[in-house]
Amino acid sequence: MRTDLTSTTATATTATATPTTATAPTAASATLAGIATVRNLGILAHVDAGKTTVTERILFLTGETHKRGEVHDGTTVTDFDPQERDRGITIFAAAVSCAWGGHRINLIDTPGHVDFADEVERSLRVLDGAVAVFDAVAGVEPQSESVWRQADRHGVPRIAFVNKLDRAGADLDAAVASIRDRLHPAPLVVQLPIGQEDGFTGVVDLLRMRALTWADGAGPDAYREGPVPEELREEAARRRHLLEEAAAGLHPGALEEFCARGALSADTLSTALRELTRTGEAVVVLCGSAYRNRGIEPLLEAVVAYLPSPLDVPAVRGTLDGAAGRPARGATDGATEGAPRGAAGGAAEGTEAERAADPAGPFAALVFKVNATATGRLTYLRIYSGTLRKGDTVLDAGTGRTERIARILRVQADRHAETGAAVAGDIVAVVGAKAARAGATLCDPAAPVVLEPSVAADPVVTVAVEARRATDTDRLATALARLVEEDPSLVVRTDPETGQRVLSGMGELHLEVAVEKIRRAQGLEITVGRPQVAYRETITGTVSGLVHRHVKQDGGAGQFAHLVLDVAPLAGEGAEGFEFRSTVTGGRVPREYVQAVEAGCRDALAEGPLGGHPVTGVLVTLTDGATHPKDSSELAFRTAGRFALREALRKARPLLLEPVTEVTVSVPEESVGAVLGDLAARRGKVQGSAPRAGTAVVTATVPLAELFGYATRLRSRTQGRGTFTTRPAGYAPAPQ
Repeated sequence: MRTDLTSTTATATTATATPTTATAPTAASATLAGIATVRNLGILAHVDAGKTTVTERILFLTGETHKRGEVHDGTTVTDFDPQERDRGITIFAAAVSCAWGGHRINLIDTPGHVDFADEVERSLRVLDGAVAVFDAVAGVEPQSESVWRQADRHGVPRIAFVNKLDRAGADLDAAVASIRDRLHPAPLVVQLPIGQEDGFTGVVDLLRMRALTWADGAGPDAYREGPVPEELREEAARRRHLLEEAAAGLHPGALEEFCARGALSADTLSTALRELTRTGEAVVVLCGSAYRNRGIEPLLEAVVAYLPSPLDVPAVRGTLDGAAGRPARGATDGATEGAPRGAAGGAAEGTEAERAADPAGPFAALVFKVNATATGRLTYLRIYSGTLRKGDTVLDAGTGRTERIARILRVQADRHAETGAAVAGDIVAVVGAKAARAGATLCDPAAPVVLEPSVAADPVVTVAVEARRATDTDRLATALARLVEEDPSLVVRTDPETGQRVLSGMGELHLEVAVEKIRRAQGLEITVGRPQVAYRETITGTVSGLVHRHVKQDGGAGQFAHLVLDVAPLAGEGAEGFEFRSTVTGGRVPREYVQAVEAGCRDALAEGPLGGHPVTGVLVTLTDGATHPKDSSELAFRTAGRFALREALRKARPLLLEPVTEVTVSVPEESVGAVLGDLAARRGKVQGSAPRAGTAVVTATVPLAELFGYATRLRSRTQGRGTFTTRPAGYAPAPQ
């Protein structure tokens, strides 16, 4: 173990000194065996669970850094943005790379605050595995659950690391129980802590039945391997047997050996853990204290042993029907719209295509992050297939534009090292892609493909932003356009009634960070209006047999459309979205006109009758209609559909909906009464309260409009000891 650790550190140090030769593969040397040694993983967790500290310790132990960075000192590698250091939280996903045991690990440190969940979503889209970090005192916290569900949606295999075992009140078993109860995987605990709280010094490795301990200090010299302490041997044997039983119950190969021998060999158990992790049937649980540098080496070994390489995940699927000419979501003033699609290789639209992790295959990569600065534009890619070389010309499959790659960079947070080529499985940044946005597919022009991007959530909080000086208006428009390029979860639009520019995002903190970024980067003085929430409208009644006749004669070609609609709420409580059906028979309304009616209905849903808010939860059925041999057209039926649905919405008892959030408040027990009273005054509905390590945790659903300024009020009522987190919980009827 000591020899392996020393050689690994030396390899990492060499890679740092000469990145273009030690870590950058060329087309000739890039083999499938080389790709098998790559691990693309993210660090996921709730705020303050220790994600960034875990990342720092990984970089330190692998030799990428020579001094341990600390969040509270503002010296971490991945929290390099001034706002991250000022606030002490991760705001932007940061990519780093290191080497361990002959493997290259590309790691993304993701934010833990709910306002920046879209950063996590875009990162998970390009990752092959993840490490979920949990606080040993708090266990599964609200955002822990949110990021876990995000990883579930993307099918990302995970291992769990229970951090902060040196804290007072730390309890590994309680944390594991919360993982089982709230996240519902099968947790397979492979370690037993040695010591508790301040006395935590190491772990027992239940696979190899060995003790791993760390002396005070840091670095390889602090790490020791030895026999299991006498006082823990019986407990370690018991837990090893429980681990074998759990693995055998989930893995057929392990079950066969367990039934034959009554036990599992270390190799069989390791194989079972690896396969169960990669299928998502179970999660391996490790523990430690990142701050005190304890438990990181076995965590790295588990990453290499259990999480998949790019070769272990299924080939990425795409289609050959690009979205030419569609402006990116969130485009603002001055943003360039898409050009007509370029060469499509003659492939039929809608055809499915696969891109396997093969350096010799056609090039295909997904853009997951854009960093637009005054000095240049960095585009972050995950390469799924083929080889990208400096100077190559690639196709943006969504817009049809071609981009020339001027430089390829290995990323180490805010530092970069240029390389000549990158291959399938790599995560790199490129210079030269002038228009590609997050979610775009860059591919070989001779083999175009569109990969599925991550979907940005709809923003729920809005502020009006204006430059204080009229001469700065154009500069503000440019800064906002650059901001939206970097963060697709932000949306900028111009209010047609007031003429104000409106910035929408995922929460108050999200918008505060965005505005502060403009102020610092551009030196602009900005006036920000009070945030407003994004309301929705729905209907509670039905309208049957609504007849609408659209006739227009203005001297030229006329317009004629006759429609009969049924309008009703979508089935299911709280159902969202829009559904359109047609029961017209006998060809009374041709198919192309039916599609035009649906388009007109969607136009009408953009502004509801109560306040011009988007309408959701509506089912429209076209039951009959009539056409004119000369005057009927798609335009006439689209116009008719729009006016008919507007009339129906007014008659169907419209209802205003407001966004609500699930709020989890941690407060001292003596402050519970005051906090409950304040939540009730904010129209909150308390779901429950539970004690946890000397505090009370209150869960409630509260309208988002009532949460502005809540952080200040909570601090004043709890003498600064209360904390809260939120996550979107959908929409609910607003009071009349």
